Amino acid sequence: MARLRARGRLGARRVRASWLPILQCAVAAGLALWVAGDLFGHVRPFFAPIAAVISLGVSLNSRLRRAAELVVGVSLGVLVGDLIIAEIGSGVWQLMLVVALAITLATFFDGGNLIVAQAGASAVLVTTLLPPGDSGGIDRCVDALIGGLAGILVAAVIPVNPIRFVRRAARRVLDDLVTVLTDIASALREHDRASAARALRRARDTQDGIDELRAAVGGAGEVAAVSPLHRPRRRMLRRYRELADRADYAHRNARVLARRTLTAIEDDERVPPELVDAITELAGAVGALIRELGQDGDRERARPAFLDAVGHSPVLSDRQLTAGPPDGTAAVSVPVLVAQIRSIAVDLLQATGMSRTEALRALRGRLPDADLG
Repeated sequence: MARLRARGRLGARRVRASWLPILQCAVAAGLALWVAGDLFGHVRPFFAPIAAVISLGVSLNSRLRRAAELVVGVSLGVLVGDLIIAEIGSGVWQLMLVVALAITLATFFDGGNLIVAQAGASAVLVTTLLPPGDSGGIDRCVDALIGGLAGILVAAVIPVNPIRFVRRAARRVLDDLVTVLTDIASALREHDRASAARALRRARDTQDGIDELRAAVGGAGEVAAVSPLHRPRRRMLRRYRELADRADYAHRNARVLARRTLTAIEDDERVPPELVDAITELAGAVGALIRELGQDGDRERARPAFLDAVGHSPVLSDRQLTAGPPDGTAAVSVPVLVAQIRSIAVDLLQATGMSRTEALRALRGRLPDADLG
C-alpha cells in the first residue's frame, strides 16, 4: 500500500509538471481538426490532429524541426500509399510494398527517425483505412501541414516557459559535476581505489546530461523565436548556451582528473592534503553556481567561490610543485591533478560570463607563481 501511495504521488508530480504541454497538445489537436474539417472542408481529416499532437509532443526539444519532419514524413507516406493503392488495390502484400517504398524514400531524403516512422505509419493508415481508389492524397498532405502549423502556433500563443526546462537540465549537469568532484576528493583522502574507480565510472556517465542540456537550450531557442512572450529571454538563453559549452569542458577535465586519481592511488603516490581540500572547495564552488541558477541570480556572484577554491591552496602554485613533497618521494600525478583543477576552474569561471583571458588573469592574481598557459 505504501508503495502504491508513493507511485501515486510520483505520478501526480509528473502530471503537475506536464500540465501545460498536455494542454498545448489538446488545444492544438482541436484547432487542427477544426481548421482542416470546418474551414477546408476535408473529409476525415484525422492526419491534422495527429500531426498537431506529434509536432508538440510533451517535450520542448527541437519542436520546429520535429514539425517539419512530421509534415515531410506524413506527406511521403500518404502520397506513396494513395498512388500505389489506387493502382494495385489493398491487401497484405500491397501493404508490405507500400510501407517498404515509403520508408525507403524517407530514408533516402533524410533518414531522421521521425520522418521514417511517420512515412511508414501514414502509408499503413492510407492502405488499411481508406478504400482503393479513394482520392484525396493532396488533402491529407495539407492536413499534415495544418497540424504541424497548429502545433507551432499553440506553442507560440501558449508557450511553455523555456527557461524552466533549461535550468532543470543545467542543474542536473552541475549536480553531476559536484558528485564527481566530491567522490574524487573522498577517494584521494581515504586512498581508496574502489572509490576512485567509482568516481571514474560516474564521470564517464555524465554525457547524457550534457546532451540533454544542449537539446533543452536548442528547443528553448526555438520557442523564444516563435513566441513574442519569450523573445526577451533570448539573452538569457545565450548565457545558458555558454554554460552548456563550459560545463561540457569541465566534465571532460573532471574525467581526466578522476582517471589520474585512480592512477595515483594504484601507484601509491602521495597527494598533498591541500590539493584534496582544493577539489572539495571546487565542488562547493559548483554548488554556489547551482544556487545562483536556482534563484535566477547573477552568475557573477559565484566567481569568488571558484577563485577561493584555487587561491586557498598554495600547493596549486608552480613554486610549490617544483619544491616537491616534504618526504622527497616523487608524485608524478600531482602536476596532472593540479592542471585539471585549474582547467575546471577556468572553464566554470567562463560559465559565469568571464572570457578565457579574464579567467586566467583572475587565477594568476590568486596564484602569482602559477603559469596557467
